[in-house]
Amino acid sequence: MSNLYSIESLLIGKAYRSRSIVGIIEDAEPRPSVWYDGADAYAVRVRPVNGGLDEWRTLAVARD
Repeated sequence: MSNLYSIESLLIGKAYRSRSIVGIIEDAEPRPSVWYDGADAYAVRVRPVNGGLDEWRTLAVARD
């Protein structure tokens, strides 16, 4: 039998990098109010690697 993972559990602990923040994803939850064509939206809480306050970002996860 194979393992079953949620998108949230796969995102948590991964590196996040944008023009404004570099950090680690600490939390993730679906964001059904945001729509992307062919993708699901997730709100992720990012802990900056250089310290400071956590920030929330929205990212898209492609659907197969």
